[in-house]
Amino acid sequence: MVTFLPARPGRLADVPSFDRGIGGAESNVACALAAIGHTARWVSRVGTDGFGDHLLETIAAHGVDVTHVQRDPGRPTGIYFRTAGERATGAEPAADGQDLAEVVYYRAGSAASAMTPALLDGPALRDARVVHVTGITAALSDGCLDVLRAITERRPGRPLVSFDLNYRVGLWQDRAEQAPGILLGLARGCDLVFVGEDEAAAAWDVHGPAAVRAALPEPGVLVVKQGSEGATVYERQPDGTDTVTFAPALKVEVAAPVGAGDAFAAGFLSATLRGLPVFDRIRHGHLMAAASLTVPGDLGTPPARELTDHLVALDAAAWETLRLGPGWTEDGAGNVRVEVSQT
Repeated sequence: MVTFLPARPGRLADVPSFDRGIGGAESNVACALAAIGHTARWVSRVGTDGFGDHLLETIAAHGVDVTHVQRDPGRPTGIYFRTAGERATGAEPAADGQDLAEVVYYRAGSAASAMTPALLDGPALRDARVVHVTGITAALSDGCLDVLRAITERRPGRPLVSFDLNYRVGLWQDRAEQAPGILLGLARGCDLVFVGEDEAAAAWDVHGPAAVRAALPEPGVLVVKQGSEGATVYERQPDGTDTVTFAPALKVEVAAPVGAGDAFAAGFLSATLRGLPVFDRIRHGHLMAAASLTVPGDLGTPPARELTDHLVALDAAAWETLRLGPGWTEDGAGNVRVEVSQT
């Protein structure tokens, strides 16, 4: 989608102007992966309007292959407006009765909402090592849900299928009662699943990483994101047991939380493609999330691989003392602009 970011804090009713950006969970992940040196392809649909042109040009400029994106002359490109923050689920109001954020989607009848499994025909997914999808797409239409069901159907020879729950209550208003079961079914068909602890509570009324794993025993790798605390990963072993790995998050000066989950997924997937240990994969996810958290838009500038590998290799005490703020990704490993306290 095309994203409109407020020029100043406040209610949407009070914001006089917006800055245009790009958004969308899957394209965010593709852009982040391409920016750190992976080959990434985005498969979707956009309108033949100027917003569609902007999306394709911008995503391609990040190094993503967009040649398999379909153009729809009869439907517009989706857009959305948001204020400075955004909750993971939108399921609970703030303590003072006011929403922490407003997010307004204009994507009903959009080009993307008209996706069908025919989108997957031909070379669109050829030679893919990983196919990454999210629960947001499933919410857009019956055709979009059919696309995800086709991708997550277990079959011999398929690539690794990665799924980020991305539960958004507002997108499921017409199927609110069916949403938990639909999302659970999709997740069970995947090899690698990302779930926020708060999302699992809101969608399935399960609480804590162990309970999430009990609800989702099928994926070979389950990543339970625990916000500022960190993330716990369950990895199924050949004997059927799990190894459980926890890695704490970083301390970050947050500019805006939107896009951090997509960045985490990109970092974890990147480290997975590199064959790194699970603990390192989680740390790569945290560092990519920190790059997103310290900028106002959905996409931050990823740290160079040299810097990322340097920070991932820190011992627990040094990792705990890192403080990351805006601009931290701009320096090399020898001159990283972070505060490292020795106390």
